[in-house]
Amino acid sequence: MTRKIFIICSALVLVVANLLAQSKTGTSIGAFLSIEPSAHIAAMGNAGVTVYSELQAIYYNPGAVGFMQGTSVQFTHSVWLADIAYDYGVFKFDIEGMGNIYAAFTSLNSGEIDVRTVEQPLGTGERYSVSDVAIGIGIGRQISERFSVGLQANYIQETIWHSAMNAFSFSVGTIYRISPDGLHLGASISNFGTRGQFSGRDLQVPYDQSISKYGDNSQLQAELLTNDFALPVMFRVGIGMPVQLSESNTLTVAVDAFHPSDNTESMSVGAEYIFDHLIALRAGYQNLFLQDSEVGLTFGTGIEYEMSGYKINFDYGWADHGRLKEAHRISVGIML
Repeated sequence: MTRKIFIICSALVLVVANLLAQSKTGTSIGAFLSIEPSAHIAAMGNAGVTVYSELQAIYYNPGAVGFMQGTSVQFTHSVWLADIAYDYGVFKFDIEGMGNIYAAFTSLNSGEIDVRTVEQPLGTGERYSVSDVAIGIGIGRQISERFSVGLQANYIQETIWHSAMNAFSFSVGTIYRISPDGLHLGASISNFGTRGQFSGRDLQVPYDQSISKYGDNSQLQAELLTNDFALPVMFRVGIGMPVQLSESNTLTVAVDAFHPSDNTESMSVGAEYIFDHLIALRAGYQNLFLQDSEVGLTFGTGIEYEMSGYKINFDYGWADHGRLKEAHRISVGIML
């Protein structure tokens, strides 16, 4: 039975990954929501929809939190492309009878940038910044020994100088495991929500309602209206298989397929080898079959140890971004 399920799921993943569609890159707002936070999972090619061994797995699948125990916190910092700072943090605790409750925070900040114009290409003396923030609150529960579900509500804000966009979204996911040490199946939908539209004082302009008339007010205040855009909805489905090589050594292989609302379908593969329950080596390849892809090989490492009753993990992930060079992620987590 397990073999049949594995064959069926593998076929579904391959079918989804090979669907061809017109590229929709740049057609959504809130693109920072598509940046994967976890150094652990990023090193595995971002194939994380079946992972529940760390707290930041809830980004890929809110259902992962249902299989987690205890109180924990995890934080990631990344020097993203073009020296943009990216941070992600999540905190989880248990409420008896309800399940696992968590709060997540995402931040992307450009730092200050010189304002340049055609007339003043060296700068006007003014400076501006771009910042993106997302706050999420979620709940997950283990329904049975094999099945867990999770739901997350999000508030999103993008700010460019004095103009901003606000939106709300939901993410939902589930994980089904044949056994704790057997085949894992996962699926999630992220960022399903409202459309976003910018407004603010940078869009205010002086307006003359009738240029041909004299004596009227030629400096009326008006505001430019921007189009509204959808958030980058992502559907993930995948399989994971942990293999117990010995009492203290484990190999996990994962395959995810992606159907984004603002790009073509793709597939990621990754693997993790854990030695002596302490050191992890990871590698993968992200977004196979993605049209005009600039990403590819990933790798990383991690260490987990206990100290004074606390379980501490430290992870590093590296990802190739083609002509945009590479991205580095560092994650630190503590579990009580």
